[in-house]
Amino acid sequence: MKMSAIPFGTTDWSAIAPSEHPGETGKALWRTQQFGDIRVRLVEYTPGYLADHWCEKGHILLCLEGELVTELKDGRVSVLKPGMSYQVADGAEPHRSRTTTGARLFIVD
Repeated sequence: MKMSAIPFGTTDWSAIAPSEHPGETGKALWRTQQFGDIRVRLVEYTPGYLADHWCEKGHILLCLEGELVTELKDGRVSVLKPGMSYQVADGAEPHRSRTTTGARLFIVD
């Protein structure tokens, strides 16, 4: 990832209206900023959320609140708690997320 032509700025995430993205169960609320090719999101998954697809997009993801379970298509499972992160490259390993309790995440992709 190359970051260029992004002037210094701050983001008040509470001022960004969320967009709703339904999962197989539950929903995701995204507050999104776009900086050229870089998307930055504050995402909240409702309790019981299960993604409705296998994602192949690369991300750097930090769990801020709750607990997030990420399943890889090859069967591996990772559990993130607040203060934990994961990273995966574009097209590297299909993955999908779920949460029983709900989760709040900071994601760069």
